[in-house]
Amino acid sequence: MTQPEVRPSVGWKEPPPQTTPRLRLKPKGPQSGRVDGAWWPHSDDLEAEVPDLLAVLSVRLGVISYVLYKMTEWVKARSKMPIGDHVVRLAGYHRQPGNTVEVQGLGGSKLVLLVVPATTDPERAHAILMAAAAPGNASTIDELLAATDDR
Repeated sequence: MTQPEVRPSVGWKEPPPQTTPRLRLKPKGPQSGRVDGAWWPHSDDLEAEVPDLLAVLSVRLGVISYVLYKMTEWVKARSKMPIGDHVVRLAGYHRQPGNTVEVQGLGGSKLVLLVVPATTDPERAHAILMAAAAPGNASTIDELLAATDDR
């Protein structure tokens, strides 16, 4: 029996993810709303979380050039991180909107993702992910996070 031919995926720019990120994106098309989807990381360690996220997002954005994040929401990360055969800039800002990351490709295309806190209850996190990725949803970050809040 012969082994099937293994071919690289067309357009794959990053190493394949080690684990599938918990991520939902709005469909491609005209931009709507304040976020382009949502991401539910497993921890607050950006350096540990971002490689798998970028592996998936590179299909839409191409080679990733930088990730902007709110400094107070993540464990301190180095400013440059090798991913595949290039370096991605990790830029932490105090003024970055809370619970978001912005990911930009080399060509200038970008995605803004709502970040669901890692400690969020799974059912609630799923509801937030789905709401943020709904086509046409123009809710604010606070509205998305509060929409399923049981408090």
